[in-house]
Amino acid sequence: MFDQFVLDNGVTIIGERIPHFRSVSVGLWVASGSQYEQPVENGVSHFIEHMLFKGTQRRTARDIAEEMDAVGGALNAFTSKECTCFYAKTVDQDLPLAMDILSDIFLHSRMDEADIEREKGVVLEEIAMAEDTPEDAVHELIMLAQYGDQPIARPILGSEETVRAFTRDSILRYYHRLYRPGDTVLALAGNYDWEQVKELAARHLGEFQAVGEGRGDFATYPVAPTTLFREKDTEQLHLCLAYPTAPMGSDELYPTAVFNSVLGGAMSSHLFQSIREERGLAYSVYSYPNSYTDCGMLTVYAGTNPENAREVVRLICEEVRSMAENGLSEQEFRQALAQLKASYILGQESTSNRMNALGRRKLLLGNEQTEEDALRKIDAVTREETNAIMKRVLSSPCSYAFVGKGAQKLGEEME
Repeated sequence: MFDQFVLDNGVTIIGERIPHFRSVSVGLWVASGSQYEQPVENGVSHFIEHMLFKGTQRRTARDIAEEMDAVGGALNAFTSKECTCFYAKTVDQDLPLAMDILSDIFLHSRMDEADIEREKGVVLEEIAMAEDTPEDAVHELIMLAQYGDQPIARPILGSEETVRAFTRDSILRYYHRLYRPGDTVLALAGNYDWEQVKELAARHLGEFQAVGEGRGDFATYPVAPTTLFREKDTEQLHLCLAYPTAPMGSDELYPTAVFNSVLGGAMSSHLFQSIREERGLAYSVYSYPNSYTDCGMLTVYAGTNPENAREVVRLICEEVRSMAENGLSEQEFRQALAQLKASYILGQESTSNRMNALGRRKLLLGNEQTEEDALRKIDAVTREETNAIMKRVLSSPCSYAFVGKGAQKLGEEME
């Protein structure tokens, strides 16, 4: 069971106490991500994540790092399409310090002009690094191919053009619009005293007040499958195929995870064995499902010699068609289901994983799921249900993305 409490201002506090642990993971989650940005704001959610570590009214950037290092804790953050999380992992006795630092950077960042200009350089280098990593680039491109010119397809990092145009005023406008108590969750997992947590939350977050109007409409709508390509001077051609799947929170995600394991989610998968082990056409070939609040997609990726790219695409499509038509055997289904269950159980041994799952679900779906509920849903998955969902997903028209040498030629052939 979970501990839950809502502050008067609307901040939700939720925790999963594990008394036999000596550590605790704590995260401040806010509904701020590239999904909610206007085109000219693209990348500002991620930029704010960087800026909140650059100093507050009470702490310099160095103070922030040194105070957590002094107790052997970890402090970090990440930005996704739909949320940003600032988190810490510490020994249980240092939870008060972790909550103090997290709330301080979350609410009291200085947003100094000089720091903003300096950090632009850091983020521009991050964008350049992603551009120089074709595997990253093709995953960005497949989002655009699958969802078109919709917010969900915008890159989390933004572009060189948008980042260079950020000003202190534009950053603060976005911050005040999205950083609101009602769109904030404080999540914990590990060993803690719940009464102390409530007292600390009230002390550090109780004065947090809404200023802006919030996220607004951010629905994602189906678009026609597309083929996109980007020619780059690379040794390999990197390719992705994408198929529509269920959104976050759907019970279809468990059967989807099962058939994904057989398709390309494990070393024994059809794609890994066929393309890498039997033919030696790729070093990296895999598939994975990804879900958002109102959409989802299954992505297949491979990196291969440009001369072999057409054959790799053919083999992927052939395997997809075969699985859609023939379904999973009983042995394949049982093995994949066991993999899914074991992966979930092993992940539960990490307080960070538990906190992440708890915070993300509470923020984006407004509910929570116990370990027992998740395992019960996994155990309830049937081969018939899995094959039916797999047939629907893998029979859907797919989008293609190609990045690298020969991408244009292959892309034009696929259109």
